[in-house]
Amino acid sequence: MVVASDRTWGTIGGGNLEAVAVSRARALLVEERREPEMLTVALSEKAPFAYGVQCCGGEVTMLLEPLPVPPAVAIFGMGHVGLELARILSRHDLELHLIDTRADELSPDRLEVLADGQARIHVHRDVPVLPEIILPELPAGTHVLVMTHDHAEDAALCDAALRCDDLGSIGLIGSAAKWSRFRGKLSDLGHTSDAIDRITTPIGLPDLVGKDPATIALSVAAALVRVFEHDRADAAGVRSARP
Repeated sequence: MVVASDRTWGTIGGGNLEAVAVSRARALLVEERREPEMLTVALSEKAPFAYGVQCCGGEVTMLLEPLPVPPAVAIFGMGHVGLELARILSRHDLELHLIDTRADELSPDRLEVLADGQARIHVHRDVPVLPEIILPELPAGTHVLVMTHDHAEDAALCDAALRCDDLGSIGLIGSAAKWSRFRGKLSDLGHTSDAIDRITTPIGLPDLVGKDPATIALSVAAALVRVFEHDRADAAGVRSARP
């Protein structure tokens, strides 16, 4: 049986047994526990109960084990680089959110190249303006990549992303001159230097310097996969250094 914060899949038989297990599993989610836990429930009319009596006799011991959560990535800007990046990331087990204020960039024909991948694709088409309104809808820990066609959109997205406390990494594509202007603007908007440092720019592997869309996308994807591996090791309690 799988238990999430707001729903369940499968069953272990219902009644007090299942209700106690679900309640404890959700408590573990809130506590963000990483270690498995054994839970024993007695099936006796004399046993303590919280959700009704079960008098089948005996007892049941259950293993409550946190499951790994697939990473989530949001690409803001589905131009040449965005599409190439989505093609690579779609081959991975993750939640992939695609956002662009230009409807044509998210047309079914254009995104058909993503259809045979493992990723769950979430296309956000209803944002003709203000793409930053999508940010609060993203799963906690989502890695955000800002690469739109419009530097004003990029700046607004960076500002809004810094105001979200539950995002993963924030990456911005662009030149040193662009970042210098953005950094000053973000400071004027009230963000501290430490907060602004949450944004990574340039993005990708520093030693992969090609400028064509496919190479940039490969570089960015490789850097992200490193982050995924670090996060998985961290979730498993394995010490590792972030590359």
